[in-house]
Amino acid sequence: MTTHLGLGPTLRTTKRARDILAVLVRYGFADLAEDLGMRRAWSFVRRLLHRPPMPDPAPEEVRIRRMLEELGPTFVKLGQVLSTRPDLVSETWCEEFRKLQSEAPSVPFEAMEVELRRELGERLDTLLASVDPEPIAAASIAQVHRAVRADGQRIVLKVLRPGVRGTIEADVRLMRRLAVLAERRLSSIGFSPVEVVDQFARHIAAETDLMLEGRNAERLSRAFGDDPRIGFPAVHWDLTTQSVLALEEIEGALLARHRPADFPIEVRNETVARCADAVFRQCFELGFFHADPHPGNIVLRTDGSICFLDCGMVGHVSPDTAEQLADLIRGTLHKDLDLVVRTAVGLADAAPEFQHDRQLRAWVWEFFGEFEGKSLAELRVGELLQDFFALVRRSGLRVAADLVYLIKAIATVEGVALELAPDFDLVAHVQPRVEGLIRRRYGVRAVRRRIEDGLLGYAEILETLPTQLRELFDRASRRHLTLNVDHRGLEDLTRQVSSASVNISYALLVGALIVGSSVLLLADAIGGRTSWITTLGITGFVSSVLIAGWRVLRLWLGPR
Repeated sequence: MTTHLGLGPTLRTTKRARDILAVLVRYGFADLAEDLGMRRAWSFVRRLLHRPPMPDPAPEEVRIRRMLEELGPTFVKLGQVLSTRPDLVSETWCEEFRKLQSEAPSVPFEAMEVELRRELGERLDTLLASVDPEPIAAASIAQVHRAVRADGQRIVLKVLRPGVRGTIEADVRLMRRLAVLAERRLSSIGFSPVEVVDQFARHIAAETDLMLEGRNAERLSRAFGDDPRIGFPAVHWDLTTQSVLALEEIEGALLARHRPADFPIEVRNETVARCADAVFRQCFELGFFHADPHPGNIVLRTDGSICFLDCGMVGHVSPDTAEQLADLIRGTLHKDLDLVVRTAVGLADAAPEFQHDRQLRAWVWEFFGEFEGKSLAELRVGELLQDFFALVRRSGLRVAADLVYLIKAIATVEGVALELAPDFDLVAHVQPRVEGLIRRRYGVRAVRRRIEDGLLGYAEILETLPTQLRELFDRASRRHLTLNVDHRGLEDLTRQVSSASVNISYALLVGALIVGSSVLLLADAIGGRTSWITTLGITGFVSSVLIAGWRVLRLWLGPR
């Protein structure tokens, strides 16, 4: 069944969509509106503005960032997510999108209290002694208030802003429509708009489920339960819902609100060491990590321990991916071209034959030159991963979002170290963890395990081979053996052929009506009189014009 995805009717009937298009035009992207097949809607908005938009001299990425800020929380979040995805947009755009701020005007406490009462019900009065009406933080999606439990314990409440979930759902639906049109009409933009919106939809859905953030914090807290130097806020589940998250109040110094000079050098070195230990252990040992460990999410407690806040953005690293990262580090240090190329293709989940691409192999060999002569004791893992990722992106390959988040987390903690304690030898400090990663891949135990797994796999194949052969011969003897062939790209060809067939059918119908009507009129004219035959001929002409006009209008408003 073919679905009509033209945006014109939606833009005429949806106020939010008209507002989005008006902002799009105002920031100088009317040509994009035309490219997306929205000429009629664009003309309507232009008449609504009473004048053509003035050209904005700012660069395109700056105009896009300003436009996202004006469009509201959903689009601000989209820009913030894209700022962490250099695999989808260029580094220049990432840098501009990092300027997007999540701070927003606070919602009056009366409205927030309605949300709290709707979510918590009687618990708001029985479990809480008080809630501070003044927010300590107000972002585009949620607002944070201090509170005191009935037993005197101090906590913080993170509450979704009223109506934000409905606004986000409506905006994401519009984004999907725009992405589908952009994917069809703008083939040269260098990334998949549909993929971007799908990933964003998953991200924003997770961020608006505060119970998921609570589970993330609890899981990380359990993982570091044996290390008192590193902590995560405890979750108060009896006051937590999908729209309200209750956490212990963490007392200490938020790194983002202090200058490095505010702390003694010993404290700074110890803080950097603990941040690095936490992030590298999460990434390379646990396989589950805080994906945004910037100074605004790290609190230095009075006892010298650190606590990570805001566990809404997390990433996962499977054991296979961790082994691939070990292959990358070892292959780079040993200039093993085949190993690093295989790793690049594996991380990008590309076709195996891409390993023989001459351009990719040339770029990898060039990549080796940046680390030539370095030992593991001199290697900055974050720098290596970022440079390797740039190489993969230049090759037109894409890696999974979680791997991008891992690179971002490591690069972020290295940036924290450089800002807080530039003389601290971070490379030497994390070397044992990197060695442990390589040892788990290439150590004696790892090799023995792979040999055992390989032998076990071969044994299973030999054990099941007679049964599989018997089933194959049995199907062949009963003529039930089928071969499924996947014709990639055939769907687009089928759709184009179907559309062409429909257009040809309409053209034949219109042509037949015109020819038939002409014959009828000519026959009546030869007879020298006007009868019902003339009326029938005129009706045929009118019908052909209406059918042709209707078909042209459908093609104009959007593809079938």
